[in-house]
Amino acid sequence: MASEKDPATEIQELTHRINYLNHQYYQNSTSEVSDYEFDMMLKRLQELEEQHPELRMPNSPSQRVGGTITKSFKTVLHKYPMLSLSNTYSEEDLREFDKRVRKVVGDEVEYVCEQKFDGVAISLTYENGEFIQGATRGDGTRGDDITSNVRTIRDVPLQVHGKDYPELFEVRGEVFLPLQVFDQLNQEREEAGEQLLANPRNAASGTLKQQDSSVVASRKLGCFSYGFQCSPNPFDTHSESLQAIQKWGFKVSDTWRKCESIEDVLAYINEWEKRRFELPIATDGVVVKVNSYALQEELGFTAKSPRWAIAYKYPAMSAATQLLGIQYQVGRTGAVTPVALLQPVLLAGTVVKRASVHNANEIQRLDLRLGDTVFVEKGGEIIPKITGVDFAKRPADSLPIHYPTNCPACGTPLVRAEGEANFYCPNDRDCAPQIQAKLEHFISRKAMNIDGIGPETIEQLYNVGLVHNVADLYSLSFEQLIQLERMGEKSVNNILQSLERSKATPYDRVLFALGIRHVGSTVAKKLAEQFPDIEALRGAMYEELVAVNEIGDRIAHSILEYFRDPDHLQVLERLRAAGLQLKSDATPLVLESDILAGKTFVISGVFQSISRDELQHLIISHGGKVVSSISAKLTYLVAGDKMGPSKLEKATKLGITILTEDQFLEMIA
Repeated sequence: MASEKDPATEIQELTHRINYLNHQYYQNSTSEVSDYEFDMMLKRLQELEEQHPELRMPNSPSQRVGGTITKSFKTVLHKYPMLSLSNTYSEEDLREFDKRVRKVVGDEVEYVCEQKFDGVAISLTYENGEFIQGATRGDGTRGDDITSNVRTIRDVPLQVHGKDYPELFEVRGEVFLPLQVFDQLNQEREEAGEQLLANPRNAASGTLKQQDSSVVASRKLGCFSYGFQCSPNPFDTHSESLQAIQKWGFKVSDTWRKCESIEDVLAYINEWEKRRFELPIATDGVVVKVNSYALQEELGFTAKSPRWAIAYKYPAMSAATQLLGIQYQVGRTGAVTPVALLQPVLLAGTVVKRASVHNANEIQRLDLRLGDTVFVEKGGEIIPKITGVDFAKRPADSLPIHYPTNCPACGTPLVRAEGEANFYCPNDRDCAPQIQAKLEHFISRKAMNIDGIGPETIEQLYNVGLVHNVADLYSLSFEQLIQLERMGEKSVNNILQSLERSKATPYDRVLFALGIRHVGSTVAKKLAEQFPDIEALRGAMYEELVAVNEIGDRIAHSILEYFRDPDHLQVLERLRAAGLQLKSDATPLVLESDILAGKTFVISGVFQSISRDELQHLIISHGGKVVSSISAKLTYLVAGDKMGPSKLEKATKLGITILTEDQFLEMIA
């Protein structure tokens, strides 16, 4: 049934919800909804944004690889981005994917099918045959350096076998906890009276975040390698690289298969729908990749995922159980989210006790009542979704669920803005969960990056009355911190030093750290570019704010409301006095020349003396513009080696001027 909400409201709700779920999944290793539900939400958001591009929010998860960085390890930049894959659940979508591929590269296309293992993606870097770095996927652009922990995984070679490998290369893999080890760990924890591990994927993720590598070694993690990255790439196909890295000593699952057609792909998927349960690791689908690296290059990427690969996911599993109660949680923005408490039920190999309900509308739509037998669905997640009610089993004494009218944490009457699904607690000054969540946001890696302070420390600081807002952090003293539980002299000094270092954090990240509603990291950068200091932003009129690229009505009103609050202004003054950067030191972009002004370029292929990123930078710095597709309006196609034939054919047909690498460099010399 079509949604009755207006597009702006629905886009806003979906954006916030998906970003929250991404944070929970990547930051906290927590899955609150099934894969299917998440993918349907993302698909709906993408449809709405295509219909109403002017309503797309700057922090839309459709434009970026969802996700964030943990605070436990040093951050490293990925030389090759670790993008996520587009998901599908139907044969029809797979056939459409095949049609799109063939439309671009022609009918001579071959695929490789691989199991989609439910683990943790990592990047392994080798130099001169030696393992030098292991990193998590993180947000796709940067991740955590977990080299010491990866060294304990026996499936990861510390020295590559043979001699025919490149000087510098990366291998991508999936770290997992074998099901047998997972069951054994839970048995030991149960006997010791400890909380059980939720599922193998989250157990693997939590293990990789351990500070003590000996703990990691004891967990007996495994790793299947499935990808190869190198520039230039010595292989023509993905299947050749799989065979090579296996020869070099990497563990490659023997479940992959080369397929000549989409029919072969579908046959592989059908074959493994049941066979996958024979594997020692959880798997929830199949990854389909174009085999040829040249054709992969031709197909390219969207902002979020490669156009040459897709993940098919098997249908989610479901079960029936009893709804025992509803728990209400208060988030950083004051949103009150209901979570269903269930009679424990075994589902997809894990015991499920909680399920997502989202909001009051969902409770009403499902007609949920306490005592109901409900259907829950998941695909390997911790907190699945309630999909329906078995009304035939509804007990006569079932109780209607009355959504609270007051905040469950502080008792303040809840409010619900027109057109929004969530109820909010407006008491952002004295509502403990809100304040603590705002503080956690402020110290996070993408914001002020303050090491040594975690959620437990924030809770302690708040409970003893030392910290009530973000400015209070910069008033903390050694004498105050040393009194806290589990806080030694070294830890205190680390915190104080990290607070001092954070004063050099750039202005745009300080803006993001303030937690102004709807102002994500991208919006903060836009604002910092347009309003070079906090006073200019504070004095901006509504018309000036909405004139900024990607700043809409909702964000503008949120900014104006923030600066009208005297408490916020007081906090800003204290942050200024503490020495935080509340003005930008960025210098405007200076063009090297305008020789390419008014000209548009498409870049395709592999280049000898320059990378594609460097080529793009040169075009922009000389006044030109880089676009992704060939049209009659295009000025030049810059063609390298292994360029896909379809682009060349289209450019020739349209009479587009085709430049070699040398010809382009001569043009700007």
